[in-house]
Amino acid sequence: MSTGTSTEEKPARPRRKKQRKPQGQWAVDGREPLNDDERVKQEDPGISVMQRIRDIYSKEGFDSIPAEDLAPRFKWVGMYTQRKQGLDGEKTSTLTNTELQDNYFMMRIRLDGGVVSSEGLRTIGEISEKYARNTADFTDRQNVQLHWIRIEDVPTIWDELAKVGLDSFFGCGDVPRVILGSPVAGIAKDEIIDGRPAIEKIKKELLPDPEFGNLPRKFKSAISGHARQDVTHEIQDLAFIGSEHPEHGPGFDVWVGGGLSTNPMLAQRLGVWVPIDEVPEVWAGVVRIFRDYGYRRMRNRARLKFLVADWGVEKFREVLENEYLKRPLLDGPEPEEYPGYRDHVGLHEQKDGRFYLGVKPTVGHTDGKQLQRLADLAEKHGTSNIRTTPDKELLFLDLEREAAEALAADLEELGLSAKPSAFRRDIISCTGLEFCKLAHVVTKQRAIALVDELEDRLGDLDVPLKISLNGCPNSCARTQVADIGLSGKILTTDEGERVEGFQVHLGGTIGLEPHFGKKVRGNQVFSKDLGDYVVRVVENFKSHRTEGEEFRDWVVRADDELLV
Repeated sequence: MSTGTSTEEKPARPRRKKQRKPQGQWAVDGREPLNDDERVKQEDPGISVMQRIRDIYSKEGFDSIPAEDLAPRFKWVGMYTQRKQGLDGEKTSTLTNTELQDNYFMMRIRLDGGVVSSEGLRTIGEISEKYARNTADFTDRQNVQLHWIRIEDVPTIWDELAKVGLDSFFGCGDVPRVILGSPVAGIAKDEIIDGRPAIEKIKKELLPDPEFGNLPRKFKSAISGHARQDVTHEIQDLAFIGSEHPEHGPGFDVWVGGGLSTNPMLAQRLGVWVPIDEVPEVWAGVVRIFRDYGYRRMRNRARLKFLVADWGVEKFREVLENEYLKRPLLDGPEPEEYPGYRDHVGLHEQKDGRFYLGVKPTVGHTDGKQLQRLADLAEKHGTSNIRTTPDKELLFLDLEREAAEALAADLEELGLSAKPSAFRRDIISCTGLEFCKLAHVVTKQRAIALVDELEDRLGDLDVPLKISLNGCPNSCARTQVADIGLSGKILTTDEGERVEGFQVHLGGTIGLEPHFGKKVRGNQVFSKDLGDYVVRVVENFKSHRTEGEEFRDWVVRADDELLV
């Protein structure tokens, strides 16, 4: 008797294999541009805009600059249009880049390894005073940024910089950005190896090669042989940090795939040890992998960290060795993590018996006149060797002890302290709403005011407390790896008013046990309440911590009501 169903199995239909969508990887998909940015870069190299600035735009003015040179090609020479004044943070989400931009530029002066002479610092200060309305800021990539630059003045500025060996070449853009380096390379007592020769070779011999002028997006790298691991290697695309090999001696441990922004990832050890003379070759190999295999179709996935995450470090190393270096690399031991402050604030003895002095301009803010005064003070006390750092400090090297102490006193009068409070020592901010077209809130001025308020209300703190203020979610100020990370956004009050505020991240860190800060549900703060919020959380920490406990560890175990 029939049941109305058949027990005979029907042959399964062959499943159609899902076709892979091209990601714009040159080595896989070819070089056909998959978006407008890639088309612009292929049609004319970004660096070619330099000559047009000299020959045409500086003579005919801002309105003579075509859109595709203004953005993106101007980035290749270290220039962005700055934000038009008077536009509040809500306009960031509603206006186009063209509507947001002013007819003035930010210029980023590149200081690889943070190296600058007193003469160079004085020149930057003079340029700031003459051509940038006296603006200047140290950045967390060891650069100096100026604002209010007119296109008419750019050739003169470049010529003045060139006289002291400085430039803005590859300051921005889809290129290898400034190479971070230990600011005390070559002179520190606790240095494992001096990384300066590798940085100098990369800058002089590799960067001018056109093959590095068109990457999927920006590429951030760092080289430090200092035991303090003082270049934030965990959040770089590529980093070399000092490592002692049991057989081969001092060299470098290699890390790849770090980066923050809206999709933060920590760098991973490649598992190799590289001697100093091979660092440039390995650096170039990694950059070439990014150039050839990096994702170009979507800008928000066009960073090396996404490729490393998809491939894994084992495959990444295999491709580096087999396709680019044509040889295996040596396995390396994992270096010990440095447990204390990584910065260089204060007075420190050098290995030659002289001293270096590190001071902290609050959030790296300075001005042209002050830069000239700093250069004069350095020479007055017997040095011309100055360094900037990834923590926005300023270091004066090769000082006799008496001179260092006298210089510290002179700098204190200028507001640059060698013994800052924990709040002033560890605060950092991005450019913010004042000049940045991506920002939603004011940051730099608010950070300076916040430090003053915290010192007034709390005095000091006996443990580090890194506070980061960022004007948008992109994390230029390293929000996710700060003890208290503040990411700018527009919030709505109970009355329906749209005002500036911050999303709060707590307990982030790099160094020992690096991890990203956590968000507590609903933990957002209005800008006007920022001082009260930070004071409240710090007082809760002081009241409930165990002996010797640091803020990041307390956050992990603290009840949420103590964090809001």
